[in-house]
Amino acid sequence: MTVSSKGLLTHISQFWNMLDDLAENDPERYRNFIQQELKDGKQLCVNPEPQLCIQTKILKPNEKVLFINLCQWERIPAPQSATRPVPVSVGRPEDSAEASDAYTIIDVAYNPGVLQAAEKDQGIKDQLIRMAMLCIEERLQFTLAHSYHLTSFRLKGSIQRMKESLMGIKTDFPDLKAMTRTENTLARIRSSTVSEPNHLPEVLLTKKQASAKGRCLIEEISSSEIQVEVKKPAYELKVVKDRNEKPLKIELKVELPGIKSVSLCELSVSEVDILIEVSEMYRLCLNLPESINTEMTTAKFVKNKSALIITMPLA
Repeated sequence: MTVSSKGLLTHISQFWNMLDDLAENDPERYRNFIQQELKDGKQLCVNPEPQLCIQTKILKPNEKVLFINLCQWERIPAPQSATRPVPVSVGRPEDSAEASDAYTIIDVAYNPGVLQAAEKDQGIKDQLIRMAMLCIEERLQFTLAHSYHLTSFRLKGSIQRMKESLMGIKTDFPDLKAMTRTENTLARIRSSTVSEPNHLPEVLLTKKQASAKGRCLIEEISSSEIQVEVKKPAYELKVVKDRNEKPLKIELKVELPGIKSVSLCELSVSEVDILIEVSEMYRLCLNLPESINTEMTTAKFVKNKSALIITMPLA
């Protein structure tokens, strides 16, 4: 919506008149209102602080290198308790290119306390990274590779670009005639200038959402979940070829001592990698030597040997 200079001055005049009325008729309420707006305004201006950057790959809809910036931001609320979801905000994806190499950048923000805990424990850090990747898949309808690696730099791009990605920018002015409640005037003005229709709001990752993707991710960080050491199981991977030495399929055998039921295993397969997890016991993530057909992939569990055998025909 465009506003003329005369119309804008009228809106501003109406706004100040409302504040004058509030100051005259209810000074205490006016003082509380101003103090709250100053507090909120200060928080609004705080920049997100980059903590780490990971590199992975977007598989669908179009294959491309992906950089995910994980940052801490005071605007993101802390988890209310150990049994509540961890708030996380996902920014808009931005495509860039350097020296003819195309890539995408996505910013993910957590509360400072959440990422500070991750600095002291690799288990928490890995869980937050997996949570961020799952949120990106669900919010943006992307399919990501399960493997990733930490980059040598903390931030891809600039802090200003990161902030704009997480907040969004809009130049339209709101219709002040619709703002009848004085307490909400500045808040509504602020929200209308920092949001866009396609801006991705804060999301909460729940256990139901995590299980829908078949990954063993958690919705909150608790001491009982992060102190367990997860082992990398023994495995054997081979490419099966025909008589002409043409690759046909990949066979993977994973030994899982102590596991008696396939229901305990979480299996996620993409065209280029595979992830196997058994809660609090085993975790195996492998890059595959050949692209596979995920729809034709099969798995069977040999109970008496506690072994999971996965057969993956090539694409």
